[in-house]
Amino acid sequence: MRLAVVSDIHGNLPALEAVIADIARSGADRVVNLGDIASGPLWPRETVQRLMALGWPTIAGNHERQVLTQRRECMSASDAFTADRLGAAERGWLAALPATLDLGDGVWCVHATPTDDMDYFVETVTPDRGRHGSPGIRAATAAEVRARLGPRRDAVVLCGHTHTPRIVTVAHDAGATLVVNPGSVGVQAYDDDHPFAHVVEAGNPLARWALVERGAAGWQASLCATAYDCEAAARRAEANGRGDWADALRTGRVGRLEAEVVAGPVR
Repeated sequence: MRLAVVSDIHGNLPALEAVIADIARSGADRVVNLGDIASGPLWPRETVQRLMALGWPTIAGNHERQVLTQRRECMSASDAFTADRLGAAERGWLAALPATLDLGDGVWCVHATPTDDMDYFVETVTPDRGRHGSPGIRAATAAEVRARLGPRRDAVVLCGHTHTPRIVTVAHDAGATLVVNPGSVGVQAYDDDHPFAHVVEAGNPLARWALVERGAAGWQASLCATAYDCEAAARRAEANGRGDWADALRTGRVGRLEAEVVAGPVR
């Protein structure tokens, strides 16, 4: 089986279309989407409609939950923008998405960690952002990943949420699990304050996704990056009042912070 994995599209339709074209060339047998589909100042409704038509196996991310369940006044600017633009059909489709998904063949899908749609799986946030240039986040240790895996003993666990492409093998009593985060299709940098202030930066604007396949030697994964018209996405963000997103979309780095651009809850 050759599986293409996408996550964290965040309403970036041009990036999604470019990734769809690359996946078609990759020879993937299936595509799975790990959530955070629409939230952002770009094309939320159009992105959901495109995914509805594609029919990929899809799970919900934290932003699906937030857009559908939070009160409007408690929403972040990105979630509020999205909530205001989704129709009944899009909302119904998002509401029906499961939180996790067993694809069979030993492959299990979560958005963030097995127990929480906001926690980081293969990264760890640290309380030292800005000290000696620290971004406030690092790769998780093997012990941290094993603890977050909990009792799961799948051959492969697919996760997203952190927008950081990473492949980790974690040993346990039943053998080992390959944990794969494909990174984000839609946006390659952000700042956040949960549980401490930190920034995530891919360093360039390429759309990220992954290929996971089982061969004679077992499961393996490769991380992929696709060029797209990031300037069109950046202009869309600017037109919708989100200069912080425009900076991230153009460069893959944090420029203006969200708190400098919008009032209210962050992300």
